[in-house]
Amino acid sequence: MQAAIKDYICRLSKYVKIEVIEVAEDNSPQREKRILKEGELLMKKIPQGSCVVALDLHGKEISSEKLAKYIEDKSVSGASDFIFVIGGSDGIDKAVTDRADLRLCLSPMTFTHQMTRLILSEQLYRAMKIN
Repeated sequence: MQAAIKDYICRLSKYVKIEVIEVAEDNSPQREKRILKEGELLMKKIPQGSCVVALDLHGKEISSEKLAKYIEDKSVSGASDFIFVIGGSDGIDKAVTDRADLRLCLSPMTFTHQMTRLILSEQLYRAMKIN
């Protein structure tokens, strides 16, 4: 999976500047505290004025073509920084989903972080090719 992710990131870099940023997981025994702490760390990494897409199990499911159109429309409207947020295994903090311009569900199934990163990077590459 790592090799496939690296391949798609390399392909994407021909179209856009891409950076993968990770935040440390909190080891608190309380789920809510872990989610809150991760949310705080994620919010610190989101630049002002960015278009934020939060990957959320309760988000909207859209086609590859609609994702490409969303990115194109936002770009035409002046968005130049897109931040795609993959939450932790416990879920994603409400502060992050409230900040998001789009809550996107890749599938009603739950995937590992690496699988999610692979699917997302492939879909972003596909969106660039569509556009």
